[in-house]
Amino acid sequence: MTVAAPLILNVDDNDGARYAKTRVLVHAGFEVIEAATGQGALDQVRTHNPALVLLDVKLPDISGIEVCSMLKRDPDTRSTMILQTSAAAVQSFDKVRALDGGADSYLTEPIEPAELVANVRALLRLHRAEEALRDADRRKDQFLATLAHELRNPLAPIRNAVELMDPRHHANEESVRDARMIARRQVEHLSRLVDDLLDVSRITHGKIALQIECVDIAAAVATAVEANQPFIGKKQHTLRVNVPTEACMIHGDPIRVAQVISNLLSNAAKYTPEGGVIELDASVAEGRATIRVRDNGIGIPANELADVFNLFMQSEDSLARSEGGLGIGLSLAKTLTELHGGTIEALSAGHGMGSEFVVTLPMAMPEKASPCPTLAGAASSSDATSAADAGNAPGLKRRVLVVDDSIDGAESMSILLEMLGHDVRVMYDGTAAIAAASEFRPEVVLLDIGLPGVDGYQVARALRAAPTTAGALLIALTGYGQDSDRQRTRDAGFDHHLVKPASLDDIERVIDADGAGGVPRNPGTPLQADSETDGTRTESGA
Repeated sequence: MTVAAPLILNVDDNDGARYAKTRVLVHAGFEVIEAATGQGALDQVRTHNPALVLLDVKLPDISGIEVCSMLKRDPDTRSTMILQTSAAAVQSFDKVRALDGGADSYLTEPIEPAELVANVRALLRLHRAEEALRDADRRKDQFLATLAHELRNPLAPIRNAVELMDPRHHANEESVRDARMIARRQVEHLSRLVDDLLDVSRITHGKIALQIECVDIAAAVATAVEANQPFIGKKQHTLRVNVPTEACMIHGDPIRVAQVISNLLSNAAKYTPEGGVIELDASVAEGRATIRVRDNGIGIPANELADVFNLFMQSEDSLARSEGGLGIGLSLAKTLTELHGGTIEALSAGHGMGSEFVVTLPMAMPEKASPCPTLAGAASSSDATSAADAGNAPGLKRRVLVVDDSIDGAESMSILLEMLGHDVRVMYDGTAAIAAASEFRPEVVLLDIGLPGVDGYQVARALRAAPTTAGALLIALTGYGQDSDRQRTRDAGFDHHLVKPASLDDIERVIDADGAGGVPRNPGTPLQADSETDGTRTESGA
């Protein structure tokens, strides 16, 4: 694609001087228009929006200084770069007056052609940088507005559900059960939004780590379809899925491959009006798996097609902005696809003509595919049965200390743990927690990191140093989930790192595993453990 040359307006009432400067600029590859008066300059700028104005100071009607000031005061033209020139006003005072009036640079005539071209190029580089910053600022504002909208949306049904469960309303059991399911679904939606934001952070810092194994494309497609089926059904879309009948294996992260397909399906569903058609087709050719997601939705305008994978990008004329999403799903899909050695492409004939996204991924070579049916380290059926039996066994009842400066979070966790039979004590700051621990002698401590005064790291070190709590199971339950945060909790002596909102099942599983002796541990030598951002996958090791 040919990039248009920057447009420059050359303003000078001297025909000879104007001709000479125009000739130099055209020879350097710029497109040039001209004006001979101040008013002519103003009219040309407002009509043609040049990137730069080469503006003589002495003009017959309005001085170049005043023309510059008028352009810089107008919000529509203030970003135009202005290079003022003069053959008469050559003193330092003249330059200072011009620059104070808003000029971006000042040259005195006669000007060497090379100097003129170099100044113009430097100002155009600055212009492009400022345009990029303004574009980034516009996207940031749009993203923050979208984020606020998306975070508020689930809060309304959660609040209504909590109100419905209030005993004073005497709701029947079925209504209370429905309210619980509403609250659970909306909390899961909020968790997905936060997970997407964390994925963006990891991608930005190069922290995405793939768990590589053999992935059956059909299985990944099935996972993605299942995740999007409720929304697709709600909008009464027709979904047509076509996958190879034979196994199509690639080397990749099954969760991330399914996430790519899921993001494309979600995008298609959001940008297709009710009753539309979405087609998902997977095929194999020449050692590559190709996944196509087509829809007959609103399409992608030609001027947006090149930017569709940019972070926080959302179509300006989208009909579905209110239906969810932060404008990061396609960006994540692109990055994850490329991390797998694949490519992704967006196609559209334009507004109202639907869209198509094409993902290609390298297939696992036959000689490498043999380990796929039985993954290394997979548990045998008897092991799985034993694990299932262990998971169903009643957990030991423990003394649990919950430390969190969020009163609602601490109290709700206390109630849930007490319902499981644990003896629970709650503290809201680090100093009180350390004092209470010496008397309560907790076997398990659920500890927030961002505590006022004495933070969670300091509390953990103090508990490890005290003989009565040196062997306690320390679980970081925190909103901080980066790799550096996990490293800090390990260094402070924590056994596990769970990221809010962690489910009660995950917390109980960690407590039960410790109580069952599943992970031997010496007091003061903490188990090193991490969890994924949603608290549902925990890895442990000595």
